[in-house]
Amino acid sequence: MVGFARDHAHLVGGAVVAVAVFAVAYLFIATEKVPKMAVALAGAGIVLATGVVGSEDAFYSHDTGVDWDVVFLLLGMMIIVGVLRKTGVFEFTAIWATKRAKGSPLRIMILLVLITAVASAFLDNVTTVLLMAPVTLLVCDRLDINPVPFLIAEVMASNIGGAATLIGDPPNIIIGSRAGLTFNDFLVNMAPIVAIEIAVFCLVLPRLFRGSFTVDPDRVADVMALNEREAIHDKRLLIKCGVVLLGVFAAFIGHSFLHIEPSVVALLGAGALVLLSQAKPKDYLASVEWETLLFFAGLFIMIGALVKTGVIGDLAKLAADATGGNALLAVMLILGVSALLSGVVDNIPYVATMSPLVLGLTNDIADPTHSEALWWSLALGADFGGNATAIGASANVVVLGIAARAGSPISFWEFTKKGVLVTLITVLVAAPYLWLRYFVFA
Repeated sequence: MVGFARDHAHLVGGAVVAVAVFAVAYLFIATEKVPKMAVALAGAGIVLATGVVGSEDAFYSHDTGVDWDVVFLLLGMMIIVGVLRKTGVFEFTAIWATKRAKGSPLRIMILLVLITAVASAFLDNVTTVLLMAPVTLLVCDRLDINPVPFLIAEVMASNIGGAATLIGDPPNIIIGSRAGLTFNDFLVNMAPIVAIEIAVFCLVLPRLFRGSFTVDPDRVADVMALNEREAIHDKRLLIKCGVVLLGVFAAFIGHSFLHIEPSVVALLGAGALVLLSQAKPKDYLASVEWETLLFFAGLFIMIGALVKTGVIGDLAKLAADATGGNALLAVMLILGVSALLSGVVDNIPYVATMSPLVLGLTNDIADPTHSEALWWSLALGADFGGNATAIGASANVVVLGIAARAGSPISFWEFTKKGVLVTLITVLVAAPYLWLRYFVFA
């Protein structure tokens, strides 16, 4: 009995430390007084030094440790992008997109948003933004316009578009595994609402980024006069990159039956491309966002402390208990709470913690259509909630890192002011979809 009381007190004390460290770190990240990488590493160091989590929890645990799959997926794709950059294909795509949009910044934004959303459904959204961000920066440089609104719009489109399929967003993979849902299940249930959400998102872009679409006509005329084919300056390397990327993308799409993690695929692709291109380390390593990777490591450890001490689990259980067995109320509550919490902590550990509780709720609901709706509300809330803040989803952090390196930093609040509004709109659109599809017309 004494031992139980001691363990309980230790757990409560650990929860207090974990919450305090995360809250202070979040405050520093939000105010941007200290580099976010330093904040994340310091916070991770504190929870490790105080014994809230041990090295086993931080570095080896699937539930509470650093998500090495995310880290090495990023590393592999960053190296691939570094080699691909040498071909000139990003310049080609930038000129092509600008000419197709007749030089209109708004049309360019909508075109890039649509490409990003579709690509994110079949690749993971982090890979998509890694490929799209360099194109966006080049387009904006050619037209001499601020790239920040375009980068924010793209990463939000990637989080929305990634919700459409099983492989589009990491939380979906977790949900699919826990609930036994297939690629086709996600496509049939999630793709329709994602298509609606992207259409709504495109409609609000002019108001969301009002004042960002003014361009010098002379710059437009200069770009329209360019021949995009002349931007490709290494065709042989482009062919090699194309072959490797096709293999990587095919393996991403076939993840569910190949049973090869995307991180392994990305590293294999990076290794193959480095060998085939004979690129020098300084060329491809220059594209690696080391600060972003270290920030992720520290953030995962801090969130792992919240998971281990039961803080996230308790919050999720409170939401689940509040439904009282009412399926519709449970669906709406899960949608709202997931959107809220996924904006504060990364949506990957949130879904990993919440999915067992949703599984328990589904066992108490007799109607299979209603019980399955709980999973779709979790997926939609977590995926769309990732847009709420600058650290709500992995893709957000990656884009902020790319923007900072390119000399166009995006502040935490600049992103979050737009993100909260977009999250609110997407959740408000998703709620009647869930109600009508799974309760009214089921």
